[in-house]
Amino acid sequence: MTTFRSENTLVGLVAGAVVLPWIAWTLARAMKDGSLPIGRSYVRREERPGPFWVLFGFYALSALLALVICADLLFGLKVRL
Repeated sequence: MTTFRSENTLVGLVAGAVVLPWIAWTLARAMKDGSLPIGRSYVRREERPGPFWVLFGFYALSALLALVICADLLFGLKVRL
């Protein structure tokens, strides 16, 4: 299966313009308010600090992976995950 450069560019731009700011906004709000969304609920830092920081780490890891995918698609880095 082949993909066209324009498809990679479009997906990379969506990842960079929509996904990354959404994750960054969620992490910034978590640091400010002390709660992270999970499903239809929230994990609050003062009530459950261990699960909060684990979930925070998962969000940060997803931001890093989205950044790698975005850079790979936009710049053709040929990263294999």
